[in-house]
Amino acid sequence: MIQAPVIAIVDDDVSIRRALQHLVESAGYTAQTFASGREFLDWFPHGQPACLVLDVHMDGMSGLELQRRLAVPVIFITAHDDALTLQRIKRARAAGHLRKPIDSQTVLDAIRRAVDGLDEGPMARQ
Repeated sequence: MIQAPVIAIVDDDVSIRRALQHLVESAGYTAQTFASGREFLDWFPHGQPACLVLDVHMDGMSGLELQRRLAVPVIFITAHDDALTLQRIKRARAAGHLRKPIDSQTVLDAIRRAVDGLDEGPMARQ
């Protein structure tokens, strides 16, 4: 039996996590949700996400800080579209970035592009 790709969702807003989880699962993916970068990193050695949907601005470790530690396709989501945030996202070379509120089809399209572009298993960056 083929297992659906795992999409990890990291956002400190529980309503965003739940909405994205339902959306991702309705598209046939497996969703794992995390309230912080630390929670994700605690799970990461045991999981194999095909893609992360990651909030840029979170307390503690930001999405940008978490992304620098990983070699997994990342789609950033943010409610902030100021020039500095957009510049940081571009430098991070993410698989994509979306502005909250997020259109469901746009999220699924970004996830499909990120998962389809994945040619190696995820691994932590050195």
